[in-house]
Amino acid sequence: MNIITGLAPKWNETYSISHEQIDFFKKNGFIKIKNVLTPEELQYMNEVITREVERLNTEQKSLQERDTYGKAFLQIMNIWTKSDAVKEIVFNKRLAKIAAELMQVSGTRLYHDQALFKEPGGGHTPWHADQFYWPLETDRTITVWIPLQETPLEMGPLEFAAQSYQLIAGRELMISDESQEKLERNLRINNFPHIVEPFELGEVSFHSGWLFHRAGANKSGEMRKVMTMIYMDKEMKLKKPENENQMNDLNQWCPGAEVGAVINSPLNPVLYSRDED
Repeated sequence: MNIITGLAPKWNETYSISHEQIDFFKKNGFIKIKNVLTPEELQYMNEVITREVERLNTEQKSLQERDTYGKAFLQIMNIWTKSDAVKEIVFNKRLAKIAAELMQVSGTRLYHDQALFKEPGGGHTPWHADQFYWPLETDRTITVWIPLQETPLEMGPLEFAAQSYQLIAGRELMISDESQEKLERNLRINNFPHIVEPFELGEVSFHSGWLFHRAGANKSGEMRKVMTMIYMDKEMKLKKPENENQMNDLNQWCPGAEVGAVINSPLNPVLYSRDED
């Protein structure tokens, strides 16, 4: 087990969640939590992550020249491997511990991070479930979605189909116009509540890997900046990839991991373990 140490104290301050919040997540597959991060912490994150996105972004096409996926956001992944300042943010124990408590596991391991910057005029993010892309053996996975600014509806905050992790049909769809069309219809027919709310400054959300979610277009004149970390149970094992995307993820985010064994590659450190408390 490779426990990360030496983090700045501010990121190791804990945030207590209640049994009611854990029960809400277990029932709905997502939760929004207010005041997890302070305005000062968000300002720091905004400055650090924005600098790295601007440095690492390679997108040259205009919005009009891109497909639906390309219009949805600028996507920069595993930034922690390229920036010590981002590594300190991604490895912070506060968020990793909340993730463990919501998943009801003894510890969390990093799958990967990603910045999702939706440009002014950027398009919608179609309905999808993240775990379609992941070669992971169980559903003990969770993503924290961190808006780096107050995010009103016009900026395209994350939307959820509550309890939709129960839906099997549509899990085989990658993010696309097809997933938007088919899942929009299927989620409505099955009466899963569609949650669309703004995010306050300091508010974050957590959603499970098989929960269907989307985001609207950015109709504001400002960049919608979001940082995400994807966590998994620290005992997560690799499964045999079931599609080309999962094979790509294995090679990119879990190099050297073996099918049937705990994913313990250098890119997948344990970020929180209950044994440390």
